[in-house]
Amino acid sequence: ERNKIYTEICEAKIDSEYFEEKIVQTFSGAAKTKEVQCETITVAEKGLMVTPWDLDNPLDVSETEPAETEKPETPAGKSSTSATAEEQGQAGAVPPATASSITLAESAAPARSPEEQECHSGAILTSAKLQQDLVVMERILMENIFQPKLAVYRQIPVLIEPVVTSDAEVEEEEEDEEEKQEEAAEPAEGPAEGAGPRLELLWSYRCDLTRGHSVSSMAWNKVNPDLLAVGYREFVSRDKKKGLACCWSLKNPMWPERIFRCEDGVTAVDFSLARPHLLAVGTASGRVAVYDVRSRQDTALLDSSASLNKHKGPVWQLKWVEQEGGATAGDKEERLMCISGDGRMTQWFIQQRLDCSDVMQIKRTESEKKKLPGERERKSEGPISQQAAGMCFDFHPKDTDIFLAGTEEGHIYCCSCSGKEQILGTYRGHEGPVYKVAWNPTSTDMFLSCSADWSILLWHRDSHTPLLTFTSVTAFVHDIKWAPQSALIFAAVNEKRVEIWDLSVSIFDPVLSCAASPEGNLSSLLFASNAECLLLGDSCGQVGVWLLPSLAVPSSDQV
Repeated sequence: ERNKIYTEICEAKIDSEYFEEKIVQTFSGAAKTKEVQCETITVAEKGLMVTPWDLDNPLDVSETEPAETEKPETPAGKSSTSATAEEQGQAGAVPPATASSITLAESAAPARSPEEQECHSGAILTSAKLQQDLVVMERILMENIFQPKLAVYRQIPVLIEPVVTSDAEVEEEEEDEEEKQEEAAEPAEGPAEGAGPRLELLWSYRCDLTRGHSVSSMAWNKVNPDLLAVGYREFVSRDKKKGLACCWSLKNPMWPERIFRCEDGVTAVDFSLARPHLLAVGTASGRVAVYDVRSRQDTALLDSSASLNKHKGPVWQLKWVEQEGGATAGDKEERLMCISGDGRMTQWFIQQRLDCSDVMQIKRTESEKKKLPGERERKSEGPISQQAAGMCFDFHPKDTDIFLAGTEEGHIYCCSCSGKEQILGTYRGHEGPVYKVAWNPTSTDMFLSCSADWSILLWHRDSHTPLLTFTSVTAFVHDIKWAPQSALIFAAVNEKRVEIWDLSVSIFDPVLSCAASPEGNLSSLLFASNAECLLLGDSCGQVGVWLLPSLAVPSSDQV
C-alpha cells in the first residue's frame, strides 16, 4: 500500500514545475552480526505396539457410536444386531472383538464433565484393587530381576534364558570361549596368592529412606523366615534424625514392606514367637513399643510412654522369652525382656497397656586397687549405689530361667530370674564395655563375649576365667553369633571386617576375614535361618546378604 501511494504521488507531481526527476545514490546500513542462543534440538524415537484389533475397532466404535445411541432398544433391533454378528462371524470376523466393541460403545456413550473424570480417575488410583494389582506386578518384576540371586539363596537351580543366535555368532562365541579357557589355564600353574574361602554378595536391603542411618539390630520372624526386621539409628550426624524400624521381605529387596518411624533412634528389634505379627522395638530414649506388622499404619499398638517404670536410658537389647509362668504346671508364657543403660533388666507384660517389673538391677562394682602403706580403709558402699549400664543379655538355650548380662564396666553376670540369689557368678576378663554375649546352642555350657577392648572371649559356665581369647585386629568387636549348623563356628564383626572362626581348624586365626562394607563400618550380623547366608548391617543403612562358603561340619565327638 505504501508503494502504491508513493507511485500515485509521483504521477501527480510529473506536470508540476517544481518536480524534477534525478537519480540519487543512498547508502545502506552496515551489516551487524547478532548472536542468538537457543536450546539444541533433540530428536527422540518413539514407538507404539498396536494389534489389528486396535487398528480396526476404535474406528468402528467412533462410527457406530451415534447410530447405536440413536437406535431404540427393541426386539427387532436386538435381532438385527445378532444377525449382523452372525454375518461377521461367517465373513471371518472374531465375535469377541465385536462384543467388546459394542461394550466400549455403550460405556463411552454417557459424556462426563472434567470434574467427574478427575474424581473417577482419583477413585481408580486410590482403589484397593489397583493397589493389590500393583503389588503383584512389583513382585513379578522383583522376581525377574533377582531370580538368579534368589535361586542361589534358596539352593535351587538358576533359570537361564535360551539365546537364539545364528551360525556365525555361534562360531564366534566358540572361538571366544576357547580363548578364555586358554587364558584361564595359563595362570593356573601356580596357586593364587591369598586363595581361600570368600564371601559372595547376593544383594543388599537398602533404599533412599534408610540412607544416612546406621543398622543397629536385626531379627528374623519366627514363623515366616523370609521376613526380616531391621532397626536403624543415627550415629555420626549432629542433626537428630528419627529412627526407623523396617520389615523387609525376600520378595522385594528394594523397598521395605512396613515402615515404622520413631522419634528417636531404634536400638533393638525382635519378633514374638507366640504372636508372630507383633514386633517389639526399643529406642535410644528408653521407649519400648510393640507394633502390629499386619497393619499398614505407623502408630504403635502398645507404648511404654505412659508407664511409670519406663527406662531412663537406651534400651540396648530386647528379646521375647518363653518362661514357665502359666496357670497350669509346664505351661509357658512369653514375656518381653529388656536391658537398658539405666542399669535395669526388666520384663514387660502385654495387657491393656504396656507395663514392666524389674528382674534385676546391676550395681557398679568398685575397682580393685591395692592399698598404699599408711592409707586408711575407705568406708563401705553407701545406701544408694550407682548402677552400671547394662549392654546385652542372652538366655540359656535350655533353661530359660538363667541368663547372662554384659555391662559397660566389662563384667558378665550369670543371673537367675527366680530365687533369692539373683547373681550366680561374675566373669571378669574384658577391659571395655561388653557389646554382645551368646550361648553356644549345641554345647550349652559354653558362651562367647565380645567387647570394645578388641577381643572375643570363650567362657565355660563353671570357670570364671576365659578359656580362649581371640584377637585378630585392633578394632571394636560389635557383634558375634554362633553358626546354627555347627558348634565350633562363629562369626564376628569389627568396624571394617567380618571374620569367620572355626575352632576345629585354628584357634589363632579366622578361616575367613574380609572387608564387607567399603563405604561404612560394620555394626551387626545375623545368620540366615533357612539358607547358608550371612547378613551384615553397616553404618550406611544397608544390609548385605552374603553367601557363605561351604564349611566343614564337625562330628559329634569333636563337639
